[in-house]
Amino acid sequence: MPPMADIQGSYDGLFTAVPNRLAEMLDAGDTGGSVAVFVDGEPVVDVWGGFADAERTVPWERDTIVGVFSVTKTMTALCALVLADRGELDVDAPVARYWPEFAAAGKERVLVRHLLSHTAGLPDWDGPVEEIYDWASATARLVAQAPQWEPGSAAGYHSLTQGFLVGEVVWRISGRSVGEFFAQEIAGPLGADFHIGLAAEHDRRVALTVPPPGRDEEYAASAPGRGSTPAAGTAIRVRDGNSVAWRRAQIPAASGFGNARSVALVQSAMACGGTLRGVRLLSQAGCERAWEEQFSGDDRVLGMPVRWGLGYGLFGNTYGWGGWGGSMVMIEPEARMVVAYVTNQMREPADDNRGLEIVMSAYDGLVGLRA
Repeated sequence: MPPMADIQGSYDGLFTAVPNRLAEMLDAGDTGGSVAVFVDGEPVVDVWGGFADAERTVPWERDTIVGVFSVTKTMTALCALVLADRGELDVDAPVARYWPEFAAAGKERVLVRHLLSHTAGLPDWDGPVEEIYDWASATARLVAQAPQWEPGSAAGYHSLTQGFLVGEVVWRISGRSVGEFFAQEIAGPLGADFHIGLAAEHDRRVALTVPPPGRDEEYAASAPGRGSTPAAGTAIRVRDGNSVAWRRAQIPAASGFGNARSVALVQSAMACGGTLRGVRLLSQAGCERAWEEQFSGDDRVLGMPVRWGLGYGLFGNTYGWGGWGGSMVMIEPEARMVVAYVTNQMREPADDNRGLEIVMSAYDGLVGLRA
């Protein structure tokens, strides 16, 4: 049977497989979502469908935005890469060069590149959830922590902590929070509807996260390779991610809000050599720095093999990352292509291949485009 879900937006005929795949996901029970595929910095797919609320009464619209959780890490990494490309940040320098207090508790050997590649040894957020909404409290807690391993010697996914660590370095150098730096230096110039720290005026557009079938808002994040084993540290629940406090705070590893169009637009800068639509964010060399392998092996937190670049996961010749609940961005520099998928519908991590399926459907179109 052909897909029945109503898909809005536009797409190049070569990429028909992409909206069809989104429709199949909605037919299978997903609440809502959007997909964008950009090639050479321009959209060849920009589609959306389903509903923005769990009750399925509010249609997903062109300007609906959603929390993309760890896809936000790619935006925060881009802020650091821009500063590095300008010569203001040395990724080989100790973090304490920019943030002197950070050297406490044996962290004087932690380098900036360790923060970006999840090898700093500070993977666990062990404070109360409420503390992540207060920047000074969150960073003070991390200053007091000792590394769990020799920095650079192992990787362990810094699911919440990475954003505060990188974000504080950005603030110390630029005098601006990650959210401000991102808005002024990246999203603003590109015209991208992506936010780290969401103003109240955008609340009406937010599609709240829907837990997996059979789960409620107490459903908590867990590592995909660990099965039912809970992640160490404080658990983040769906109701935390749906809270006003979460939206207002800057949690640069996890609290970004956008749609597939804005995610693909921003990361197209990385796919297109640093310059997009006449806006030069960084050099070709600055882009390629992100793809340099920092670690390859088993991640201690995720419980699975990973390859980390500077702020991006490395997957063959593609680069990107996914977020809790299913959202994903993938960058293919050789084809100058970016694929982004965002959704308000969570699935259990072990059963969730939606992002990968969207990426594969986009490659079907790319083959036709190159023919």
